[in-house]
Amino acid sequence: MKTTQWIPLVFAFVLFGPLAKAQEMTAEQVLDKTIAFHDPEGKWDGFKGEFTVKMRTPKSPDRTSVIQLDFPKQLFSLSVNRAGVNYSYSLDKGQCNILFDGKAEFSEEDKKKYRLNCERGTMMKNYYTYLYGLPMKLKDPGTKLHPEVLQKSFKGKDYLVLKVDYEQEVGEDTWYFYFDPKTYAMEVYQFYHDESKNDGEYILLSGMETINGIHMPKKRDWYYNKDEAFLGSDLLLTPEK
Repeated sequence: MKTTQWIPLVFAFVLFGPLAKAQEMTAEQVLDKTIAFHDPEGKWDGFKGEFTVKMRTPKSPDRTSVIQLDFPKQLFSLSVNRAGVNYSYSLDKGQCNILFDGKAEFSEEDKKKYRLNCERGTMMKNYYTYLYGLPMKLKDPGTKLHPEVLQKSFKGKDYLVLKVDYEQEVGEDTWYFYFDPKTYAMEVYQFYHDESKNDGEYILLSGMETINGIHMPKKRDWYYNKDEAFLGSDLLLTPEK
């Protein structure tokens, strides 16, 4: 799992109301509470289901991606439609298959233009299972959860915040996850490649969809950390939509 790029934040330590509880809780306890909110029935590890993500970016056509996951059978598939072009990746117990406009054979030009290779398919699998598996994925091997529960204000709201690094073979970025202090819902996350440079990105989460028992954010809005420039939005749709 390699990450991409995210905005400056304002630090404010508030020691009243629900935030005061952070002084009495470990990072693991906060993580357990947010997992209980997003995966109340403990279904993520055995997740089987489908969801659709519509990505909108400035000056580019929408991209619609249908993701199918079956963890018990080690299956992942991704079908993409963008500006009338269709392609898909399927990973079945490590076996990779790629289709372009429904065909297994395609030109070198199309392969290069649309990045039709198994490395890309694996990267997309890691990307979608990580983002839509949060915060449960913070229990994965290679995740280094910092023990301190931080208290920060972001965009005018106070949050409990967990800081996460990763073993080198897993990822090289530093992440911060922001949780509502009353419900423990995850509402913001942010990463840096080099925090001293204020690079990377932050993502604002809004709304909620429940898919096979998992409470997933309905919408993600992506911004650069450095200048707060808007990068795009992901809208989560249920299969029947």
